[in-house]
Formats: sequence, structure tokens, C-alpha cells
Amino acid sequence: MKAILTTIAVIFFGTLTMAQSASTETKVDTVAYTVTLDIQIDTDSKKETKVARLYRFKNSRIKKALSFRTKRNRAKLA
Repeated sequence: MKAILTTIAVIFFGTLTMAQSASTETKVDTVAYTVTLDIQIDTDSKKETKVARLYRFKNSRIKKALSFRTKRNRAKLA
């Protein structure tokens, strides 16, 4: 019973203090700036051909590297 009354009192006084604080809104002056774009595009760019390797199985190197086993990975007979 005491815990219930304490929680009700805390909630009541909390809402009471929040209701009494008058929040004044301050007005802010906005400033507008103009933006100029100076973009130069180089048309003399060279096209590079890249070589892509094709593997027979997807992620074959990764799977091989992650599937290694050590002597300690094996189950021991008790």
C-alpha cells in the first residue's frame, strides 16, 4: 500500500512541476545563402579494361580457407 501511494505521489508531483514550467518559444531569424556550382568535367578520361576471374564454384577460396581442421578439433574417445 505504501509503495502504491509513493508512486502515485511521485507521478502527481512530477506532472505538477512539468505543468508549471512555462516554455517560451524563441524566434530564430533565417538566413538564405546562394550556391554557385563550378564543375569541370574531364572528357579525356581513358577507359580501362579490368580482368575478372571466373571460379567454377562460388566462394571456393573462402570455403577452403574456413574449412581447415586441426588435431584439437577431433573428438576424443573417453
